[in-house]
Amino acid sequence: MCESVKGGKVLTNQELTAKVKEISLTYFKRSFDHEAKWNQRLRTTGGRFFPKDLHLDFNPKMAELKDFEGVILHELTHYHLYRSKRGYKHRDADFKRLLSQVGGLRYAPSVIDKKIKYYYSCQNCGQLYPRQRKIDTKKYRCGKCRGKLILKTSGN
Repeated sequence: MCESVKGGKVLTNQELTAKVKEISLTYFKRSFDHEAKWNQRLRTTGGRFFPKDLHLDFNPKMAELKDFEGVILHELTHYHLYRSKRGYKHRDADFKRLLSQVGGLRYAPSVIDKKIKYYYSCQNCGQLYPRQRKIDTKKYRCGKCRGKLILKTSGN
């Protein structure tokens, strides 16, 4: 059984399902009749909707964010549109419209803490480019003015 921490309290899959049911009734005025579970394998996405059996999976790292309700709303938008036989995919107008109406998140917030090691700047316009890896300054130029890039600082 996978669990996640929310404000110091551990949410079980059953508590997560109850939370999703409550949010569904509040925002969509429709019931959520399936299961919601934590999925440790999700890394870059907030959640997933499975049309085959209509369950929802959520990234446990999302539970720690204040925008977690927006992630739930996003997945419930897929769920309710699919059940009503309307466009439930990201590109569909029905999806975009309903997501906007309920105030769900279009994209999952990042939970990955990027480690910036290098800072490059443009000699012409001063545009700053933080990078995780070294780049070849002979090969790359400024995207703004095409000026030459120089290594400003290295966090090694």
